Amino acid sequence: MSEYNPCLDCGACCGYFRVSFFWGECQSAGGVVPDDLVVQINPTRVAMIGTDAKPCRCVSLDGEIGKEVACTIYANRSSPCREFDASWEGGVHNPSCDDARAAYGLPPLTPPGANEPHWPGDGAEVA
Repeated sequence: MSEYNPCLDCGACCGYFRVSFFWGECQSAGGVVPDDLVVQINPTRVAMIGTDAKPCRCVSLDGEIGKEVACTIYANRSSPCREFDASWEGGVHNPSCDDARAAYGLPPLTPPGANEPHWPGDGAEVA
């Protein structure tokens, strides 16, 4: 059984942030991001189509934000997407994830186990 991935029920970051990166990540330059999915924003940087202006939504996002989503180029996504972690992934809080979720009326993610019942004094109290 695979581990739950909160990103598949969210996608808010794909509809909130500009996804810009060095043009060398594009396929024509030897990278993996499909050229037809980017727009040039300056001589050295490109952005995923749909994220270069507000309101934004990445052209590669499939589904409904906050319900069920998927990246149609997941294996070929850019470095900003690869480096953006859901809040509490690996035990680390990501305020940018919280901001994107809030923009869509979604609550922030909580640390694993934060909402699990526990007995007072068992050391599992959440501050």
